[in-house]
Amino acid sequence: MRIYMDVCCLNRPFDDQSQERIRLESEAVLIILHKCEISEWVLVGSEVIELEISRIPDPDRRMMVELLYSIAKVRVQIDDGIRSRALELEDMGFRSFDALHIACAERSADVMLTTDDKLLKRAIRSKDRLNVKIDNPVRWLMEVFE
Repeated sequence: MRIYMDVCCLNRPFDDQSQERIRLESEAVLIILHKCEISEWVLVGSEVIELEISRIPDPDRRMMVELLYSIAKVRVQIDDGIRSRALELEDMGFRSFDALHIACAERSADVMLTTDDKLLKRAIRSKDRLNVKIDNPVRWLMEVFE
């Protein structure tokens, strides 16, 4: 299983854990990352993820997110095909970074995970025009373990 996590997912374990939803998503992200770390699954990275992580203003948080991301075994590089697909996705209403993440995930992963509700809603509406499943980590993990 090849998994692409956007930066929202990689940040989730460092968000305020006082809300139950955030705690559940954090736990799901950590379980998925553990499965990748022990090579049951593969975490897919990309230039887009690295750029977005580099823009995290808090240096301590950035370092912790980089540590989680460091287990990625595959790295997608942006090329003309990904740029072109990202433009198509933007025309469908996805924000530019989200479009790049989706284009990278379509090329390299079985699933793209995000905790971004706006992205998830748009992905559900556009699922017939996407070439990768996009889901919330909790929902996806529950489906996988059924």
